[in-house]
Amino acid sequence: MIEALIKLLDDAGIRYCVIGGQAVNYYAEPLVSLDLDLVVATEKLDEAETLLAEHFEVRRFPHSMNITPEQSDLRVQIQTDPRYGDFVERARPGEVLGIPMSVADKRDLLRGKVWAAGDSSRRASKRQKDLVDIARLIEGDPALETLVPPEIMRRIES
Repeated sequence: MIEALIKLLDDAGIRYCVIGGQAVNYYAEPLVSLDLDLVVATEKLDEAETLLAEHFEVRRFPHSMNITPEQSDLRVQIQTDPRYGDFVERARPGEVLGIPMSVADKRDLLRGKVWAAGDSSRRASKRQKDLVDIARLIEGDPALETLVPPEIMRRIES
């Protein structure tokens, strides 16, 4: 379960934060999502992988690790792209899925969503979801719009 995964990270002193749709849900009107996306402090990434592999199935990909908790429909992905590494430093305590967790700062979250929406190697459906998440963040805090490149704003407004 997710509680066990978060407790493992917390007990081991491995700093992390929630990114992705669940983090957007923290700042905006929630939408249903079966994904939990995390970033782990860069210097603790190998330690986190070893620890989690003792308890869950862990599959490594070029820019992520997928963690499969037993008896859960939720999919957990740890982002390993180094651009996300400093998100952990600015994260704040929050509650996601009813569990106390560290949540990425909304400016960092927006930055990550802009990167994802502009990544042409991602599936079109994923990029559309990223645009929706950007729009949701802006609806919750209109000042964030100044941080979104004009070409992304045009795609949101069209």
